[in-house]
Amino acid sequence: MKTAFITRSTLYTAPGGDTVQVEQTARGLAELGVDTEILLSNQAITYGDYDLLHFFNIIRPADILYHSKKANKPFVVSTILVNYSEYDKNHREGIGALVRYLPGDGIEYIKTMARWVLGRDHLASLDYAWKGQRKSIMEILAKTSMILPNSESEYRRVQQKYQSRVRYAVVPNAIDPALFKNNPETKKDSQLVLCVARIEGIKNQLNLISALNNTRFRLLIIGAPAPNQPDYYRQCRETAAENISFIGQLPQEDLVPYYQSAKVHVLPSWFETTGLSSIEAAAMGCNIVITDKGDPREYFENEAFYCDPSNPQSILEAVERASEAPNCEKLQQKILNQYTWKHTAIQTLKAYQLTAAT
Repeated sequence: MKTAFITRSTLYTAPGGDTVQVEQTARGLAELGVDTEILLSNQAITYGDYDLLHFFNIIRPADILYHSKKANKPFVVSTILVNYSEYDKNHREGIGALVRYLPGDGIEYIKTMARWVLGRDHLASLDYAWKGQRKSIMEILAKTSMILPNSESEYRRVQQKYQSRVRYAVVPNAIDPALFKNNPETKKDSQLVLCVARIEGIKNQLNLISALNNTRFRLLIIGAPAPNQPDYYRQCRETAAENISFIGQLPQEDLVPYYQSAKVHVLPSWFETTGLSSIEAAAMGCNIVITDKGDPREYFENEAFYCDPSNPQSILEAVERASEAPNCEKLQQKILNQYTWKHTAIQTLKAYQLTAAT
């Protein structure tokens, strides 16, 4: 079997958790004998070379509409259904006042068209311009062979939002256990806190900074600024006190010593499907502080410290509890047993086989 992974055109220029998911899933499938090629949505694609198309990010339906129609081949979709609407409506400056009364799909439509008009991204399908976000996604769900959400919770959100009972298989996000290998002999610094994520409004670093400013904690923010949110990054830098440092984007292997040293990793996002860096940190023995919005409870259950992203005091209190608690070995073992890229590749291949059998 030869599979084309077709991804957003900015996968490498604006890397995120989906970049890791795409690359690691492709690598794992290759080890299982599946010939997989990663292609950007703005590339010319010779569809006849592939048996199956695998798309990512259903909230970018224009790409999927265009290539799935043109190829006329079976396809699956890793949905990665992030809900930006709460952040966009209530906390994003500028656009928030304009879109406050629109549904989430309407906001995504405006953002997609704005990226195209401003030259920040391409618009693969002109059909999308008149169909809109919701109708485009519903058409994709009606035609796809299967969707591959990162959790049962994500599938339920797809089902509820789009009234779709499309066939699905849960394919979780994961870690590389050979890379993220904790050394229990290394003492954790109870005052060292990490936040590994792209610096953008939905990741909520600004409220995290407000929460930890001038406290006993040393906060390291690791990640690149989102290209389309320079003002947010500037505001974060200007707000940060001396106990907060910014470190740029790092390759995964360079994250290991930071995870190894820190007692706490915090991701107080306005929404998360998983929180990939939280899984990595948990595998390295960090205690996890994470948002209460989205799907993380399916991964972390009662073994993480949850916070309200709108409330800096809630974030601080969760960090305090996490820093004082023993390292959660139960969560660490769960990640190592259930959430590895090998497991992800096996589940993906099973989904491909089900698709081929129908």
